[in-house]
Amino acid sequence: MEKLTSNSIVWTAGENSGDYLASRVLPSLSEAFPQMTMEGIGGERMVADGLQSWYSASELSVRGYLEVVRHLPRILKIRHDVIRRTLENRPAAYIGVDAPDFNLAIEEKVRSTGIPVVHMVAPAVWAWRPQRIHQIKRAVDHLLLVFPFEEKIFREAGISCTYIGHPLADLIPIEPDTLGAREKIGLKTVGPVIAILPGSRKDEIKWCAPEFFGAADLVLKSEPTSRFVIPAADAKRKEEILKVLDQFPAVKEASLILDGQSHTAMEASDAILVASGTATLEAALYKKPLVIGYKMPALSAMLILSKGQTKWIGLPNILAQKSLVPECVQMFCSPEILSSHLLHALEPKRQEALKAIFTDIHHSLLRPTAQLTTEAIEKVLKR
Repeated sequence: MEKLTSNSIVWTAGENSGDYLASRVLPSLSEAFPQMTMEGIGGERMVADGLQSWYSASELSVRGYLEVVRHLPRILKIRHDVIRRTLENRPAAYIGVDAPDFNLAIEEKVRSTGIPVVHMVAPAVWAWRPQRIHQIKRAVDHLLLVFPFEEKIFREAGISCTYIGHPLADLIPIEPDTLGAREKIGLKTVGPVIAILPGSRKDEIKWCAPEFFGAADLVLKSEPTSRFVIPAADAKRKEEILKVLDQFPAVKEASLILDGQSHTAMEASDAILVASGTATLEAALYKKPLVIGYKMPALSAMLILSKGQTKWIGLPNILAQKSLVPECVQMFCSPEILSSHLLHALEPKRQEALKAIFTDIHHSLLRPTAQLTTEAIEKVLKR
């Protein structure tokens, strides 16, 4: 096998969540290996932490079978280029962050040439496509896990792994400062505050936002003093959100649109309406009652749901192994159903009950993530 270089580590993080998770550990790794150049695919946070970007993480932000097919030529071109650059540069390690559909094929190819591979955020084989565990075993030298129950699954499969805790648990305070968050964004209100997060992708806003804002419109009819806080992932998403809001003038009038600041929006809220994904965990860590909604093209949904291995799609429910919060998917993601659940979420007894459970979940996810990640990667490099 060819000799590895000692002056670079390649990262590939897909989507906003991957960019965020990687940014929590990249500085620690840079400090441990000051001679290393960090390069690859990442978002704004990773670039701010010193990543030399080949492509933006947003290039990989595609969900659903039909949507992937539409973007497949572009994604395959990026994948081919990442493999080419990695094999030419012979880095000290390749670190894939989440995005298993993109990363695993690259990791398998890269590892076969002798380049050490670490993967952060294990593919959810416990939720769907359990056969993928065989590809993981071929593709990675070490797996970094963000949920405690995953250790048993992967160790029994003979995959080297470390539970590093979830970076979000370290970032988000155990006790949220709701009033402080409202002051930070200049939100003054006498009624309930609901954070609405319809997703960070174009397709999510197209499919989820009309249902979410329709629900907000119905909530206003029951609670006229309600205010809504809506974080937009970037300028493009903000434009798309505002276009949908134009169909709901009463909601638009009662809404505060934020540039980013999704965590502040959640912390400022009394309840959260959120698209399925990492944001469901963030909502729980902020100890807020949440309602999960998701809608996508029917064929994509049918194919994805048919491969499901768990009763739930929301991380709070999966971690608790019970239905803590409502999940409204496809035909159930309607304004009428969502608004009914939101009004229930605003009830004080509901808020207190969930706060206690979410606090226990928070403590279970707290670990010195950056330190554990750096130590695990150091061991792989020394091997």
